[in-house]
Amino acid sequence: MHAGSFLRRRLAHSSANSFHSTPFQLHRFRGAQISFPSFPRSSSLTSSYPPRRSLSTFPSSSPNEPRKASSFWTVTFALVLLCGGTWIHDKYRNSANNPPLPPHDQDNQELSPFLGVIDTLQTMPAEAAPGTVGNLTPEQEAKLQEFWVLLLKVCGVSLEDVEQSGDATPTSASQKKEQQPQQPKRRFGLFGGGKSSEDDDAASVKSANGISSGLASINITDGDDKYGQSKEFQQALVDMKPEEIRATLWNMVKQDNPDTLLLRFLRARKWDVKKALIMLVSTIRWRLQEVKVDDDIMKNGEHLALKQSQSSDPAEKKAGEDFLLQMRLGKSFLHGVDKLGRPICVVRVRLHKPSDQSTEALDRFTVYTIESARMMLAPPVETACVIFDMTNFSLSNMDYNPVKFMIKCFEANYPECLGVVLIHKAPWLFSGIWNIIKGWLDPVVAAKINFTKNVQDLEKFIPKDRIMKELDGDEDWEYKYVEPQPGENKTMEDTTKRDELLAERQKLAQEVQDATIAWISASQKKDDGALKAAKENRSGLIERLRVQYWQLDPYIRSRSLYDRLHILQGDGKIDFYPAESK
Repeated sequence: MHAGSFLRRRLAHSSANSFHSTPFQLHRFRGAQISFPSFPRSSSLTSSYPPRRSLSTFPSSSPNEPRKASSFWTVTFALVLLCGGTWIHDKYRNSANNPPLPPHDQDNQELSPFLGVIDTLQTMPAEAAPGTVGNLTPEQEAKLQEFWVLLLKVCGVSLEDVEQSGDATPTSASQKKEQQPQQPKRRFGLFGGGKSSEDDDAASVKSANGISSGLASINITDGDDKYGQSKEFQQALVDMKPEEIRATLWNMVKQDNPDTLLLRFLRARKWDVKKALIMLVSTIRWRLQEVKVDDDIMKNGEHLALKQSQSSDPAEKKAGEDFLLQMRLGKSFLHGVDKLGRPICVVRVRLHKPSDQSTEALDRFTVYTIESARMMLAPPVETACVIFDMTNFSLSNMDYNPVKFMIKCFEANYPECLGVVLIHKAPWLFSGIWNIIKGWLDPVVAAKINFTKNVQDLEKFIPKDRIMKELDGDEDWEYKYVEPQPGENKTMEDTTKRDELLAERQKLAQEVQDATIAWISASQKKDDGALKAAKENRSGLIERLRVQYWQLDPYIRSRSLYDRLHILQGDGKIDFYPAESK
């Protein structure tokens, strides 16, 4: 029964009886169960009154007036409940209709309902979110500078000028003294460039040993090391030369602002610089040595899978067929943007059968999709919207291995990339599974997950004309896989031009690094004029680096479905709805 009507009727009844309610009646009233109107699961409200207590806990006028006292408190209590029930009803009704935005996205809510053509070289008309490039507090900017100092030291870069002019590095004075004789006295060379003599190799080993003695002692000791990244960090300092770490870092940047990349890790570690360094370096090792993101997955892409699928070798043939199966089924794909301009990734869970493909092929496909989504981010948008479509889900679709891998990717290797996760039309049998999965999630990631049961729920995040008909929206679009086309990777055969562009990028990255050191040094000296000039110079170089990536991209990355669909159009232009722009 509706709380308001119930209480009004009860109040009328009490008045009609001229306050002759008995203690027994009041006792029954206090133990009543009141149910408010049903709301969505996340906003449900069922309220019970306190347990029954003796009326002696309430004051009375005198022992001779028990009926009058009990009636008075019946009316008073009913009035309080009536007002409170009305307030709560309005509060939760408004909350259900207008769910709060995730904290990181609240400053972006003024974006237009949807975005068509997006040029990643231009800034959309929206303020940057707190803790991102363009919206840093002085303390956060100092943390970013501190992070750069430690990271460049891991990359084998001499920072003596910076260290002498301030305390940007958390390293103690005794550690500095111990490290200084081991710092390499040479210029910064990107992507493994520079000398290849035995002296250079010896210098690299010496540099690596110096890093190990100075930074390998950094560790996470408070239990906040869910994926064993402290060990991976220390292993990276042993296994990888500084040049390898440096090369992988700049390959990882791609079209991003390098500050944006570092800030993701800082925010993920709540601005703890040492933890952010451990997380980033372990991710660099993961990208280079474990999954080979840039040297294999993105470089070879769908074309390698097609070639493998035609191989006479059974193992190679299966690897190619398993990867292409994911693409052809459309088990997961990128299409459109939500209200905040975030690229949408749709995962159709009903299409997954654990035995249909190897774990390796599915993991490779997951990384391929995440990296493809990264290319569709346009500043100030830094996150994606993921929809898990649970329509017709059954237990035969459940597979914990890819779930665990996906969670690890977003928590450990792609931090701060998830904007919102929508679990759509989950059946009742998923509740038990969800209780298991929820226990694996970091609370920050878990807070971004919303359950939606119909298109009205989806409309809170995505305009209805941008929700495809498969999800009961108005957009007349369906997924179709376009096979790799002959000759579409011909540009990659021009190794001369590729090497020329790589050399240009190395030079630009060198200049960004030098400008970063100058920026940190000017900040430490508190020279406002020099600091302003350093920031402007550095911003211009970073923009040139971002533009230059798109010139290099066709020479180092195999064309994908999203190139063939003209979503990725080159030169940083991204059109999520190309059919509409023709």
